Amino acid sequence: MGTVIIFTLVTLLALFGTISAFKNKNPFGIVFGLITLGVFGWFTVMTVIHSGYPSTI
Repeated sequence: MGTVIIFTLVTLLALFGTISAFKNKNPFGIVFGLITLGVFGWFTVMTVIHSGYPSTI
């Protein structure tokens, strides 16, 4: 369950950072924000699918 929470928080922070980079027109930040958002978003979704939320024992 802790992994799901950590991945979700990182995904939300990546989303916030990407939006901020779009507002500031920062292409380097946009690229890395989108990459981070994609990777950690995928980890979040797959962890929820595989482990469930809340995690089953």
